[in-house]
Amino acid sequence: AFVTRLGTDTLVVEQFAHTTTRVDAEVVLRTPQTRVLRYTLDITEAGSLVRFEATTHDPLEAMDAPPLRRQVVTLEGDSLIISTENGAQRRTLVGHGAMLPFIDMVHWPFEVMLRRAYASGESSVAQQLFSGGRVQEFILRKVRPDSMTVQHPFRGTMGVVVDSEGRLLHLDARATTRKLLVDRTTSADIPGLAARFAALDKAGRSFGALSGRSTTEATIEGATITVDYGTPAKRGRAIFGSLVPYGERWRTGANRATHFATSRALRFGDLLVPAGTYTLSTIPDADESTLIINTQTGQGGTSYDPDRDLGRIPLSHAALDESVEIFRVVVEEAPGGGALRLQWDRTELYALFGVEQ
Repeated sequence: AFVTRLGTDTLVVEQFAHTTTRVDAEVVLRTPQTRVLRYTLDITEAGSLVRFEATTHDPLEAMDAPPLRRQVVTLEGDSLIISTENGAQRRTLVGHGAMLPFIDMVHWPFEVMLRRAYASGESSVAQQLFSGGRVQEFILRKVRPDSMTVQHPFRGTMGVVVDSEGRLLHLDARATTRKLLVDRTTSADIPGLAARFAALDKAGRSFGALSGRSTTEATIEGATITVDYGTPAKRGRAIFGSLVPYGERWRTGANRATHFATSRALRFGDLLVPAGTYTLSTIPDADESTLIINTQTGQGGTSYDPDRDLGRIPLSHAALDESVEIFRVVVEEAPGGGALRLQWDRTELYALFGVEQ
């Protein structure tokens, strides 16, 4: 069984049985609300995919109740045939038998590909995983006899501790955009956990989305300023200098890039920001951090083109009296104009600005 945590919160619990030709898995996933997921992967002795089935269940329904959703994947020649809702929806992907499913936040397929890579004896192995309508390539590297890395195609690289057969013992994704920790355990009471987490949902204490989205808007001296940003949660973690490293560019939120729009020109110190829409990111540091205002818009938070910077300005630091659990952006009036405040944990990064008349 695997237990996946985000900070101090349990996000996923999964239990699975893995034989030469089959994997059966049952999973409790808590985001955005609790669901029970069941998977069956049939493969040949050589490891080629025969059939993959995934079903989604209401945790409060009986174990034998019809699923809320069913997906079946089979291999026909060089094509993966993906059927959803008993064949009502059907898609085709170019594929091959060695492919495995990618299930976001679920890690039993990682166990299968880690064991394959470990058994190959190669120092580096590429493994293709299918999900929805696309195929992604993950790179697995052997670092030491007891450790490997898994490189996600765009989220970053995970460190993995393995046993002598390549089985996953611990996975650390804190260097990626997901920030998850996965640990192996002997077993899990999936029905009991599903009932417990569903009760928390009903009581208004659900896990919720990994990172939501928020918008703040203010009018400062006739300028309408809007900031659209992702809202990651602290979840018991140390933030600045840890989860958000010093000296590295941070998307200043989560998921899609943080967008900043102003109806009138603003001046941050020596930097003039004409009316328009921009994206914001920061480089946090222990004493004085940096705000980056970039002219590119519409991109994900990990995309960044420094050639499109409008400019960079210093951010001052202030200590907050109370810890802020959900990252927030505040725009408010301040002497000489306004202030842009980034608040998370017990730290505030801020910059003052004036409105051009």
